[in-house]
Amino acid sequence: MTAIDPKRFSWSRVFAVLAKELVQLRRDRLTFAMMIGVPVMQLVLFGYAINNDPKRLPTVVVAADNGPLVRSIVRAAENTGYFEVLATVSEPDAEARLAAGDAQFALIFPVDFSTRLLRGEQPPLVVFADATDPSATGQAVAALATLPQFALQHDLRGPLAFLRPDPPPFEVRIHRRYNPEGLTNYNVVPGLMGVILTMTLVMMTSMAMTRERERGTLENLLATPVRPLEVMIGKILPYVAIGYVQVLIVFAAARLLFDVPMAGSLSCCPARCCCSSWPLCVSALPSQRSRARRCSRCR
Repeated sequence: MTAIDPKRFSWSRVFAVLAKELVQLRRDRLTFAMMIGVPVMQLVLFGYAINNDPKRLPTVVVAADNGPLVRSIVRAAENTGYFEVLATVSEPDAEARLAAGDAQFALIFPVDFSTRLLRGEQPPLVVFADATDPSATGQAVAALATLPQFALQHDLRGPLAFLRPDPPPFEVRIHRRYNPEGLTNYNVVPGLMGVILTMTLVMMTSMAMTRERERGTLENLLATPVRPLEVMIGKILPYVAIGYVQVLIVFAAARLLFDVPMAGSLSCCPARCCCSSWPLCVSALPSQRSRARRCSRCR
């Protein structure tokens, strides 16, 4: 048998290492499951969650004039696929639903809408739109702009046919609430805030716990009269405090750099505790920091 020169490249040694890695992957079921499951999970989550053209947005109607022309316009708006009419309400109720996030659009028809339309005065259809997320409502707003051209094609016939040519029989006036300039920073920065804080806290806490397991100091700590629940709470609290410091830093950067408006109290941030307690469950599985880091990225 010819001896293999150790200084020369050898495919047999490459295949030997390959076989060794395959055996190791077969034994390391956690890593293998993450390699297969995580891409599929992320694909499903992001595929359904990321949608720049949402349909059936919750809409309320304020119709002091509930005539057949108004109903035709409301039906035409629903037929675009972007609006789902929840109810016919009063204007104060529509304002309250927009503020609470229960509705994204409010179609407001004035009292004399039908009368003015039949006179050829081009009455306004006022639309209140929740524009906190411009990318989500942009297509719906564009669909509203086309309503005057086709919404009343089947109604303006016979004696009313003179109202069909240009200019359109009515006009759409859109009032963008909460973000009239359409700035994406108002929507993107708060979302990134949650991603950044969750990522840093999960990785810091999980690696800190796994580091103690590697060094053997966790077993020494559990050998003391301190109970396991007390150990967990004592380890979580520092990272909760660090989380609030991070919240303050991110809030300051969002306000000073991106001019994001803010309302509410900092006490309404209990999710930091969840972001700090979750890594304790993650760190209970792996015994090495490299594995803990991989698990923390799959939260």
